[in-house]
Amino acid sequence: MHYFVTGATGFIGKRLVKKLLEKKGSAVHFLIRPESAGKLADLHDYWGLVGPKAQARAVPVHGDLTGKKLGVSAEGIKALKGQIDHVYHLAAVYDLSADEESQIAVNIEGTRSMVEFAKAVEAGHVHHVSSIAAAGLYEGVFREDMFEEAEGLDHPYFATKHESEKIVRKECKVPWTVYRPAMVVGDSTTGEMDKIDGPYYFFKLIQRMRQILPPWMPSVGLEGGRINIVPVDFVVNALAHISHQPGTASRCFHLVDPMGYRVGDVLDIFSRAAHAPRMNLFVNAALLGFIPKSVKKGMMALAPVRRIRNAVMKDLGLPEDILTFVNYPTRFDRRDTDAMLKGSGVECPNLKDYAWKLWDYWERNLDPALHIDRSLRGTVAGKVVLVTGGSSGIGLAAAHKFAEAGATTLICGRDQDKLDEACAEAKAKGYAFVAYAADIADMADCDRFVKQLLAEHGGVDFLINNAGRSIRRAIESSYDRFHDYERTMQLNYFGCLRVTMGLLPGMAAKRKGHVVNISSIGVLTNAPRFSAYVASKAALDAWTRCASSEFADVGITFTTINMPLVRTPMIAPTQIYKNVPTLSPEEAGDLIAEACVHKPVRIATRTGVLGQVLHAFVPRIAQIVMNTSFRMFPDSAAAKGDKGAKPQLSPEAVAMQQMMRGIHF
Repeated sequence: MHYFVTGATGFIGKRLVKKLLEKKGSAVHFLIRPESAGKLADLHDYWGLVGPKAQARAVPVHGDLTGKKLGVSAEGIKALKGQIDHVYHLAAVYDLSADEESQIAVNIEGTRSMVEFAKAVEAGHVHHVSSIAAAGLYEGVFREDMFEEAEGLDHPYFATKHESEKIVRKECKVPWTVYRPAMVVGDSTTGEMDKIDGPYYFFKLIQRMRQILPPWMPSVGLEGGRINIVPVDFVVNALAHISHQPGTASRCFHLVDPMGYRVGDVLDIFSRAAHAPRMNLFVNAALLGFIPKSVKKGMMALAPVRRIRNAVMKDLGLPEDILTFVNYPTRFDRRDTDAMLKGSGVECPNLKDYAWKLWDYWERNLDPALHIDRSLRGTVAGKVVLVTGGSSGIGLAAAHKFAEAGATTLICGRDQDKLDEACAEAKAKGYAFVAYAADIADMADCDRFVKQLLAEHGGVDFLINNAGRSIRRAIESSYDRFHDYERTMQLNYFGCLRVTMGLLPGMAAKRKGHVVNISSIGVLTNAPRFSAYVASKAALDAWTRCASSEFADVGITFTTINMPLVRTPMIAPTQIYKNVPTLSPEEAGDLIAEACVHKPVRIATRTGVLGQVLHAFVPRIAQIVMNTSFRMFPDSAAAKGDKGAKPQLSPEAVAMQQMMRGIHF
């Protein structure tokens, strides 16, 4: 048996060729462009053809899909004449985002060229692999004997698929059969896939949900029409079997999943496969249909609306046309396919059984994030990074990470001796810091420092506002200590702003820059005894939100880190903290590095987010919880002015410490 295959180098095509070569005595001629000759060695390996004799069973035919008679030379046509039993036409544009011109050239004119070729070589049978997209947006059940009944063919992909079938039916002079596969995904046994398409577009969204929410938390998904998904191995096996059966001429076969799932069910199945929160609460996308087209068009005419939509779609890797298919209205009958496959052992597996394999392959091989340099070195190498308060603690740990990654690392602090020690430590590790003595709480010294930075470095690319002070003292112990609030605000808020606003003009001129503000988990939980500290950090958070909005279109980004408790000299006076879980400075430095690499708007622990949610939705309960902790854990001896006293914890406080072990609050 001799075959001719177009699209043999494609995802489905190369698998079909391998299947056909399994037939004893078979030979496969396949169309290939001259410039793709370099693919032959890999194809031979994939098909398991070792040695000249075996490779002679797979015969490359040079040509071009868009040329006359597939661009095959007259000599090539003559050599193949009367030799081809079956022509399989798989070459097509399957990309929804492809431009209309290329889809017409390949899907329509390419099919017409294939029909001319089949006639010229006097082929025995033409097998045209179309798509369920040929039905357009048909309302209801589309049968295998339906052709002209297609509706909603406005999209070029639908229109060209429909038209290509028409060319085969009307112009093909040899026996023909049309096959309409559903949305083809990876192999059900290996998960292998060659590109992001169909349901894969939603994988990034599912991945984000898994990163943000615990897997047990129910989430809201999008409900819509039905979506039909089939694995590539089923399509190949069904196509190879049916095409060799009698009685297939002038017929169409739907290679679809007999189940068919609603969009919401598909999202939920893949969420389960990804160990992400289950989407078991749905918003019906059909509700969007009640919005008049004129209103939608008017909204999209607004620049902010377009920017928001484009940003979300780009961030999730979704093509513009994907929302068109959320309410897909068509279901597909496959009784003729069932009759042909009966007793063959060829069945479409249940999506629930192989979804995890698709997910696993995507995450290991196709996730766009895999091809982006997410290393700290790739982000900051050769860039100028300023870490305020960089002579000790969190700042010093972060500075080491930046310098090791190849950044020009600037650190500042008030204590020259500590700066010298930090520089010596860096030198011993094989890199260097550029240290500046500066008091961020002194506005005049801030101005001097910024001018020096601009003169010597031309500004910075990354600013880490880490310098700060914390005071743990109850308000009732602070009635005569108003200066605590003043000095905390002076450094944590005004000092950070003075440095930031001095460096922002340079970032704006370059249209790039990133600012990381070290805030506190206390801002989210409204931690008692930290009113001075939390208020100063909350002020910085509020300013950052305003600045983020103002600079969103000039390339400057901001990240707020609501840092949990970190074991640094700043918390040393509070002896109680020796018994509670904390982050190490190095772990805190990792969070700062993450902020620079990924540039999220906020980084916070789940405990912090939980506290924020409680205060937003059940504020009275949140107050009771925080008040309980306030009464359990008294002021430190230093806060009380009695440095010699040892902190005494109640049995309840000890029990809470044990319960919270490992939770960074």
